[in-house]
Amino acid sequence: MGGNISPCASCKLLRRRCAKDCCIFAPYFPPDDPYKFAIVHKVFGASNVAKMLQELPANQRADAVSSLVYEANARMRDPVYGCVGAISYLQKQVSQLQMQLAVAQAEILCFQMQSQEPAVPMISDHHDQRLMDDPDDDGSYFLCHNNLLHQYLGFASPSSNVTIQDYSPGRESPFGHDMVSS
Repeated sequence: MGGNISPCASCKLLRRRCAKDCCIFAPYFPPDDPYKFAIVHKVFGASNVAKMLQELPANQRADAVSSLVYEANARMRDPVYGCVGAISYLQKQVSQLQMQLAVAQAEILCFQMQSQEPAVPMISDHHDQRLMDDPDDDGSYFLCHNNLLHQYLGFASPSSNVTIQDYSPGRESPFGHDMVSS
């Protein structure tokens, strides 16, 4: 028979006879990719995978196998959190990037507001005149930036600390590769 010539990856690993027409694993675990079933079997067990696949309609089984393979790979890298660890890592990174974007947008808005201010305001005090002559010392940039940042980000008070973590090249992500590819 043609079904006994080349068993699927699951039947090969489990050392049993594979009947392609009735083996639930055969359509999803081809014999040329034994690692795919081996990792799913190691994490979930063959009987559990078989039960899961039998409970699903045939049109959803391929997606379920892809999900099982992904989760099994994630569990091998991070046995405690699995793909939830990767998801939470990515959510944290998105949050930090949104914070950086908000800071940049606040700075742009501040620069735009400063460029629209009158060039020389009326000054009555000699001390104020000296401060206005040196734009780096007048503190208006800091005040504008600080107020806009807190207003834009919804912070309660200017004493709130904002920390943006720097992801330097070479730092490893939970996906097992560098976050910055060369």
